[in-house]
Amino acid sequence: ITMPDIDIDFCIEGRDKVIEYVRQKYGHDKVCQIITFGTMMAKGVIKDVARVLGLPFEDSNAITELVPDQLKITLKEAIETEPRLSELIRTNQTVAKVFDLAFRLEGITRHASKHAAGIVISPEPISDVLPIYIPPKTSDLVTQYAMTELEYLGYLKMDFLGLKNLTIIKNTLDLIEKKIGKKLDINKIPLDDPKTFELLCKGQTSGVFQLESEGIKDVLRRLQPAYFEDIIAVNALYRPGPLGSGMVDDFIERKNGRQKIEYIFPELQEILVETYGVIVYQEQVMKIASKIGGYSLGEADILRRAMGKKKADEMAKQKDIFVSKAKNLSFDEKKATELFDLMAFFAGYGFNKSHSAAYALIAYQTAYLKSNYKSEFMACLISLESTAAEQMAFYVSEAKEMGIEILPPDINHSEINFSVVDEKIRFGLLGIKNVGLAALENILQERNKKNKFKNILDLAKRVDLRTCNKRVFENLIAAGALDCLSGNRAQKTEELPKIIEKALEHKKSLLTGQMGLFEVPLTSTVDGFEEGYLFQDLPEWPDKLKLEKEKEVMGLYVSAQPMDYYTKHIKWLQPVRFQDAVKISGQETIVCIGALKSSKVVTTKKGDRMAFMQLEDAQSQAEVIVFPKLFSRV
Repeated sequence: ITMPDIDIDFCIEGRDKVIEYVRQKYGHDKVCQIITFGTMMAKGVIKDVARVLGLPFEDSNAITELVPDQLKITLKEAIETEPRLSELIRTNQTVAKVFDLAFRLEGITRHASKHAAGIVISPEPISDVLPIYIPPKTSDLVTQYAMTELEYLGYLKMDFLGLKNLTIIKNTLDLIEKKIGKKLDINKIPLDDPKTFELLCKGQTSGVFQLESEGIKDVLRRLQPAYFEDIIAVNALYRPGPLGSGMVDDFIERKNGRQKIEYIFPELQEILVETYGVIVYQEQVMKIASKIGGYSLGEADILRRAMGKKKADEMAKQKDIFVSKAKNLSFDEKKATELFDLMAFFAGYGFNKSHSAAYALIAYQTAYLKSNYKSEFMACLISLESTAAEQMAFYVSEAKEMGIEILPPDINHSEINFSVVDEKIRFGLLGIKNVGLAALENILQERNKKNKFKNILDLAKRVDLRTCNKRVFENLIAAGALDCLSGNRAQKTEELPKIIEKALEHKKSLLTGQMGLFEVPLTSTVDGFEEGYLFQDLPEWPDKLKLEKEKEVMGLYVSAQPMDYYTKHIKWLQPVRFQDAVKISGQETIVCIGALKSSKVVTTKKGDRMAFMQLEDAQSQAEVIVFPKLFSRV
């Protein structure tokens, strides 16, 4: 009746190759990307209006920070939720003007852009059959119709998605090959690996595809999955509809033998046995219609669609057809009616099993690598998040909790990405802020081509100072990546301008020597190059400053933890560690101490504010919830 949805996931690094392949195969003039229209949403419209009115960036930022982080929130909802916003509008004329204009513009189409994944393939040249848009500074063909219009017109639309988890799998397999000397075939791993299921049952699934959220970790701990089919089901069930309907609880209770599994007709057992009698998948709805109602699979698909849309008149018509067909096949009419109602209830929440199975396989593969090759998997996971400081810090902390030692960055040993050395993870240089890829490629090329860097002057002389500028050097020093070279961090930072100046002199002398203007030998040394650079006598930064700078340039502490400086106080208060606190049940009052990593303020449905805080002690981290009553006081 309509074209199927075709969604294919590729490794992020391979997605562009696939699009190019499709262009080569079907013709560049027949393959087109799809337009999307950005609209003026709450935060964006405030920023746009503030900019046009000439408000300083800091002021517009202060206003938008008061808008709650809620998907698709409107300006009206934001003002109702956050009392400080309404107070600001009431007391500040400029803010009132911003909101007056913002209200009028909210929801209007702001700009056109390319859909992240959608591709249209046409049998005719695209420009003959569709209006085309070519974005500025590109030669890409983009349709002027959005996705829904294209579907309505009958075009074949495919989604080519770049999935970072496939990239993590690929990169982990490359590291494993380095370690064991042969390629591990991810498609031939056993689907009943005990270590993998132990990891899943404990809910230790940070970094595991589709199984990362706290809610799904809780479902895994309660369910205790034992088979691959259980992972497929978890993937399909963990959505708002099934969670709200009680299906998930029924599934868990039946799986663990605490609730009786009953079938309205014995014929249903073979269809529902893998989901413990619960209708989880759309395919099960179709099979039941075929088995009990004698539907063809085409007719069963029409029934499934009708059930999913929940149109009352259509459903009444389908119910009569189903009951009548079941009756003709000698099934009890009353039970058939009961079964239809049950199918109708579940079909509204039913998920496509083939989709869930494909995702469950990627989930299982990432869990397998995490449980069997933990250092390699975590190194690749952290590398992929190295440009997002908070995520990177979270996974580094996770690796430490798994017992993996994190080695600090080192200009003579670190790679661009995080690497594995004797089951330990060496910090990758890309994890240091404001140190660009061009600079790192230049540094590594120089190190690998010749030899390790002898001192900071040697480093400055050998690299391209256009990409490796003063900021790059400062951040490498602050991260501890140059600790392997002589001089402490304070000395290197203080003398950096002089070092760069000497390196430039050296490069100039080499250049003029090569041009034949002066008789300067190419091996010329400037002020103690061979002997090493002599620093003025300066004490090292205090530990507190050292850690602050590490956190600033890497997003986390590497050489030590801030908690280390409160050892006396902590000993005196005798706190319980976070990892032990979560095991304590009952109403006992306990004391924990941790450093605040991050906090997020949210608003409840009643309009009260509360917070979720991430704290960490020396061994572990915990999420602390501050409920509204306490939040209003603290």
